[in-house]
Amino acid sequence: MDFMQYFKSRQGEMIVLLKELVQKESPTSDKKAVDACASFFAEQLKKTGAKITRVPQKATGDFYLAEYPGRADRNLEGQILVLTHIDTVWPVGKIEKMPFYISGEKVFGPGVLDMKAGLVLTYFALKTLNELNLRPKKKIVVFVNSAEETGCDAAHEMIKTLARKSDTVLCLEPALPGGALKVQRKGRLVIRLEAFGKAAHGGTPDKGVNAIEELLAQLRRVQKLKSKDISVNIGLIGGGEKANVVPDKAWAVCDIRFWDTPQKEKVIGFFRKLAPTLPNSRIKFSVDSLTPPMEKTKASARLFQEAKEIGAGLGLALEGGKTGGGSDASIAAGLGIATLDGLGPDGDCLHAEHEHLLLPSLPQRAALLVSLLRQLG
Repeated sequence: MDFMQYFKSRQGEMIVLLKELVQKESPTSDKKAVDACASFFAEQLKKTGAKITRVPQKATGDFYLAEYPGRADRNLEGQILVLTHIDTVWPVGKIEKMPFYISGEKVFGPGVLDMKAGLVLTYFALKTLNELNLRPKKKIVVFVNSAEETGCDAAHEMIKTLARKSDTVLCLEPALPGGALKVQRKGRLVIRLEAFGKAAHGGTPDKGVNAIEELLAQLRRVQKLKSKDISVNIGLIGGGEKANVVPDKAWAVCDIRFWDTPQKEKVIGFFRKLAPTLPNSRIKFSVDSLTPPMEKTKASARLFQEAKEIGAGLGLALEGGKTGGGSDASIAAGLGIATLDGLGPDGDCLHAEHEHLLLPSLPQRAALLVSLLRQLG
């Protein structure tokens, strides 16, 4: 079966579904919008013959699982886990100023690459297996996350549970610009740093302890964590009530990225050793969220080589690369499960208004995904 030509012939259908998904805006923070988009996608997945399970959530959009059976004549344990997410960083209404459109070989729209296109690939891969009666070697389980962009403990726990039952994990996040798969990702710590002082009148500041001054002193220390391997972004900051009052509280939220677990421990250890600089001030820190790094493992390296061979059979020269961004793939990889990320289409400008995918990569990645699902295991 020439899957490359097959999906090129169905490219128009793929674009139609992609447009529907992009126009059903689904920002992480809007449960109603995310649920509407996820419900629509779940209905599409039902058409592939997959068993659909909704996992209700209170604080976020609902999760969905789609289970597609493997060959009935093979008594194989294990499964292939496919990771996707339905949420985007774009608010409802963005579609008015950032419409879905095609210009040459580029497709634009909010969330078109991250990762509505990955959902399209997943749907068409299962649909193709079903229509052509091409049973995979093992059961396929698709997890549709509703809160990937912000991180979600409930989603992370579900991914861990599913990954432990799986032999292979495939993540449909976009490829690196140029088409490379993602074989290594930075981990992410979101750390909240708080400083406490003593309030006083702005005219007699010596009678108080300025929490903002303490916080700024600590943040200058935090900047020293920066290296070629560790990045630090002070993304949020706040404190004080009025200009004429010495602030007794101040806070900042830092996004810190790292390549491996020892670097993570270095960061945590650094914050534990921080001490106040001003007399009678106090500081504390807390970890708001942690995404582990996607480190290189022998299992994932073998999976990448297998994917390269499968890709070569389709005429695709697959390369591997690394990225500073995080994804759900890191959760599975952290358990030692063979994991491959960046299987979505090629494109660029994630989370920017000119986010786009390259149209020729859509059928290419569909052909690759269906081939992987058929042959792995």
